[in-house]
Amino acid sequence: MTRNPVQGKRDYPIAIGLSIIHLGALGALIPALFSWQAVAVAVALYWITGFGITLGYHRILTHRSLAMPRWLEYVVATLGTLALQGGPVEWVAQHRAHHAHTDAEGDPHDSHKGMPWAHVEWLFRRNAARVSVEERPRWARDVIDHPYYRFLEKTNLWWQVALGLVLLAVGGWSFVVWGIFARLVFTYHCTWLVNSASHNAGYQTFRTGDRSTNNWWVAIFTFGEGWHNNHHAFPFSARHGLRWFEFDVTFAIIKVLGWFKLVRNVKIPTHEMIDKLKFPKPVWLPEGRSGLPQS
Repeated sequence: MTRNPVQGKRDYPIAIGLSIIHLGALGALIPALFSWQAVAVAVALYWITGFGITLGYHRILTHRSLAMPRWLEYVVATLGTLALQGGPVEWVAQHRAHHAHTDAEGDPHDSHKGMPWAHVEWLFRRNAARVSVEERPRWARDVIDHPYYRFLEKTNLWWQVALGLVLLAVGGWSFVVWGIFARLVFTYHCTWLVNSASHNAGYQTFRTGDRSTNNWWVAIFTFGEGWHNNHHAFPFSARHGLRWFEFDVTFAIIKVLGWFKLVRNVKIPTHEMIDKLKFPKPVWLPEGRSGLPQS
C-alpha cells in the first residue's frame, strides 16, 4: 500500500495543541480556580462527551453496531465532537485502520512500538501508518457521505471554543479550567489507555491474532471500552462486556435507549461465534502469551 510521504512528518499542530491543553489543566491546581460546582461541571461533561465517543463515534459510526433515529445519531456524534478527539471522519478512519492492521504494520498505534507510542506519541510523532486526509475516503466513505458529519469535521474545534465561551459566561475561568482543560486531559488519557494499557495488560478470552486485552480498570474509566479483547473478537458487537462481571456502561445506556424504542438492530455475537474463538481458559498479558499466531 502506497503511503503519502506527508504521513512521515511530525504533526506539530497536534503536539502544540495537546501541550496547551495539558498546561491549561494545571490551572486546576490553583486554589482560586477551585470550586465544587466547577468539578461537577467537569464530571458531567466527562460523562456526556465520553458517551459521545464510546456510543457515537465508536459503536455507531465506526462499527454500525446498532442504529438509532438520524436526529439522535447526530446529537450523539455532536457530543463526541465536544471531546475534541478530532472530527468523526478522522476518528472513524483511524480506528478502522487500527482494526484492519491491529498490532502490525499499518496500525496507527501499534502496541509493539511501546506504551508511550500507543498511548499518545502516535498522534504527533513521525507515523507512516496514521491515515492521511487523502486516504480518509478509503476508510470512512460512509461517514463522509453525510453532510452533517462533514460539517462536524470542519468545525470540531469551534464547538469546543463555543462550549468554553458558555462556561466562561456561566461560571468564569474556574468553569473553563475544569470544564475544558482538566476534563479534556482526563478524557484523553482514559481514551488513550484503550490503545496502550488494553494492548499490554489484562486477559484474553478470545483468539484475535493481536495483543488486545480485557482490562477491568480501563473499562471503568472508559464506560466499557476496556473489554477490548472482546471488542477485537467481535468488532460488530454493541456489547463489549460479554461475561457477567464485565460491566459495560455504554451497553447499559443502549439498553435504556431500547426501552424507549430509540435503538434498533443491536448486534451481539451468538453463542456459536463466542465458542468458536474462545480460549479454553483466559490468557493473561504480559505474563502469558498473546493471541498472536505462534511461529
